[in-house]
Amino acid sequence: MLNGSFKGLWNKAMFLMGGLWAVLVFLIWNSNQLPTTIDRQIFLVVIVCGYFLVYFSGFFIEARHRKKLS
Repeated sequence: MLNGSFKGLWNKAMFLMGGLWAVLVFLIWNSNQLPTTIDRQIFLVVIVCGYFLVYFSGFFIEARHRKKLS
């Protein structure tokens, strides 16, 4: 099993995944797949909102799991 608190492990995992997502975003950004400014804005909004949705859903899932155990 993993040692440590859920929050600590989740933050480390999201920090690592955030770096990998940044590399992916950089590759897509420089591939000329987003020709207009509005395309780039929509892309960034979707990526940032998706990242935060995944981040906060981890805490929601952990809270539900903790509630089930008690």
